[in-house]
Amino acid sequence: MQKHTFPIQTTAGCGAAVSRRSPLSVTWMRAHPPSSMASLLSIHVVTWNVASAAPPPDLSDLLQLNNLNLNLDVYVIGLQEMNCGIMSLLSDTAFEDPWSSFFMDVLSPLSFVKVSSVRMQGLLLLIFAKYQHLPFIQILSTKSTPTGLFGYWGNKGGVNIFLKFYGYYVSIVNCHLPPHVANNDQRLEHFDRILEMQNFEAQDIPNILDHDLILWFGDMNFRIEDFGLHFVRESIKNQCYSDLWEKDQLSIAKRHDPLLREFQEGPLLFPPTYKFDKNSNNYDTSEKKRKPAWTDRILWRLKRQPQAAIHTPTLSAPHFTLFLRSYVSHMLYSVSDHKPVTSTFDLELKPLVSAPLITLLPESRCTTESDMLISYSLTADFLSSPWDWIGLYKVGLRHINDYVSYVWVRDNQVSFSDGLNQVYIDISDIRETEDQFLLFYYSNNLHSVVGISTPFKIQPRSFLAEGPLDEAQPQI
Repeated sequence: MQKHTFPIQTTAGCGAAVSRRSPLSVTWMRAHPPSSMASLLSIHVVTWNVASAAPPPDLSDLLQLNNLNLNLDVYVIGLQEMNCGIMSLLSDTAFEDPWSSFFMDVLSPLSFVKVSSVRMQGLLLLIFAKYQHLPFIQILSTKSTPTGLFGYWGNKGGVNIFLKFYGYYVSIVNCHLPPHVANNDQRLEHFDRILEMQNFEAQDIPNILDHDLILWFGDMNFRIEDFGLHFVRESIKNQCYSDLWEKDQLSIAKRHDPLLREFQEGPLLFPPTYKFDKNSNNYDTSEKKRKPAWTDRILWRLKRQPQAAIHTPTLSAPHFTLFLRSYVSHMLYSVSDHKPVTSTFDLELKPLVSAPLITLLPESRCTTESDMLISYSLTADFLSSPWDWIGLYKVGLRHINDYVSYVWVRDNQVSFSDGLNQVYIDISDIRETEDQFLLFYYSNNLHSVVGISTPFKIQPRSFLAEGPLDEAQPQI
């Protein structure tokens, strides 16, 4: 399988070549029997302190939509300092916030579905995946850890989404740590507090550090020590970033803290991302003239391989490897005093789960003249619930709630056998369209989609009238 490598450049050291090994990767193995051939999946991570701004008109560069060499599978998007005024929060409680709506509008035509989200005041974490991956993504938990005002206020802290991805445990953390150069010890304390609080309470995976992958990013607010404003700005102007690395507080902390050292980061080959005058690419010209810094960072940690497995060369087991393809800032965007930062990763893994729990089969020829018959089969270890439902969607859906029609599987079951179940779904209200459709099976016990059909068409008839909505619609 071809490996993608991180594009190392040599301009950051004022003419001196930057010597770094590529790709940046850590590989570990787990004692499981082999399941299938390795898959290569691409993950694009975004972190941006948006300083209460609304989304700009075009985020193509941020999302790498014009990069024809990328075939992304997952987007992980973390925002800080979203507008969290009272009216904004009330509006966002009733409706999607403007940033979530924007990302859904942009990504849904590309077959991405919003899988999960969590918000704490100005912090927002979103996960999008191509719908083909949904049966292999199980959301285990979402959590928020406020660290502002002695742990009672969510203007600082972290939000976390725990999930299983093709059978592997993954934790994703978006954080906003305390500001100012003198508060470095407080930043490290908040980092540890978030880490301690973001535990998943289950017997087989009791601690976040037991997860196979941790993606940790956000406005970490680490600053550049000792150097004066003039020296820092001249170093940036001359692209002498290596002169500044030694005094970067996060880099210093990683050299001394054993746990923090386990988190990896790509090389800082882009200018510091804070602080800019809004609507410009000029560093702070206000009276405060804050010193530029790499406040916006993306880290990752792979679970360490047990020592017994390291010394077992004959061990045949799935592997889980992360390759950093790019780590860049995006100077194009100026709505905030921060520049966004993105990382693109290639995740190579051997799936521990290679088949969906539910297989869905719509009838081969269906029309809106009659209800559609859905056949589905369950794996032996799947535990169904009376609240499981099947939704009918148009290809290009934004979120699991965007169903065209739905049916509760237990209440409407018409036949079942050891290997096959059947249920009818009402499609009489579907307008005449050339769109393709999908069926999703949603498990209430797992809080996740566990089965998806292949795309299909419904033969239309003239739309008559819209009937009343069922008051017991499922909502996620």
